[in-house]
Amino acid sequence: MAEKFTIGVLTSGGDAPGMNAAIRAVVRTALANNMDVLGVMHGFEGLLNGEFRPLGARDVGGILQRGGTVLLTSRSKRFLEPTGQRDAIRKMNEAGMDALIVIGGEGSMNGAYALAQKGVKVIGIPGSIDNDIWGTNIAVGTDTAMNTIMDAVDKLRDTASSHQRAFLIETMGRNSGYLAVMAGIVCGAEMVLIPEAPVTVDEVAKAVEEAYQRGKTHAILINAEGSGIRTTDLAQKIDEMDVGFKTRMTILGHIQRGGSPTAYDRLLASRMGVKAVEALVEGAHGVMTGLKGKGVEFIPLADVISNKRRVNMEYFHMAKVLAR
Repeated sequence: MAEKFTIGVLTSGGDAPGMNAAIRAVVRTALANNMDVLGVMHGFEGLLNGEFRPLGARDVGGILQRGGTVLLTSRSKRFLEPTGQRDAIRKMNEAGMDALIVIGGEGSMNGAYALAQKGVKVIGIPGSIDNDIWGTNIAVGTDTAMNTIMDAVDKLRDTASSHQRAFLIETMGRNSGYLAVMAGIVCGAEMVLIPEAPVTVDEVAKAVEEAYQRGKTHAILINAEGSGIRTTDLAQKIDEMDVGFKTRMTILGHIQRGGSPTAYDRLLASRMGVKAVEALVEGAHGVMTGLKGKGVEFIPLADVISNKRRVNMEYFHMAKVLAR
């Protein structure tokens, strides 16, 4: 490693609580190893535009508890093309950037791998509320999003019980039902709808009707946004079928992305940020930090992007059993 090694750090795609904790860990660990750090603003789009700023220890002070990302984020269509990737590498070289740490979700890991294929020293840190990244037990931001959903559902349950209604609650999860399944378990939902296990409107209506017949004072249904059934349509059709409960609908939306990260996410992000820099110190690159058991390990980016993380269907069946 050169006497003065410079690394860049960026956040890309959808933001996730804990990204700032990861940035902080990267910067301070790099400084402790005699490295310079350049923050890349606006993700891969900022990489293409050369939007870099030096980061010191004080620049990342007071960000540990903040949601979102101080480096800001965006999605870049230009970076998807080989010409865009070459332009990004040129900007890195002009700035004297020797390596890059990418914090983000599945698409970000694909971008990191594309740069690695072109000879760039890249380390990935998984940050995604959906927990849909292969190679890690959990991604930065997932725990906070789960707690946000749980808090919202608990509050909605109070009013659902008071008025004897069925609440349809939509969570994020375009391609993965992880959040919906876990919310179903920890919030005691009567039914969970996920992309991995499609159901019909009639099946949903039957579940609500059976809950009513069993004497329940309310019903909670968790619908992942990618389940294939629109929450608005579902609420209307269940009301039309007269199953006992009247329905109300809540779409949690981007509230799931925000908020101060939990203690778990702060610790996970810090561990992964430290490990990412350690990888470069040890001469490793083209890998992602992943939580395996109790330890953080290096997972080849080639494996990360060539595999799909699926919902553990044991949890899905658990949610169904506990709903009785």
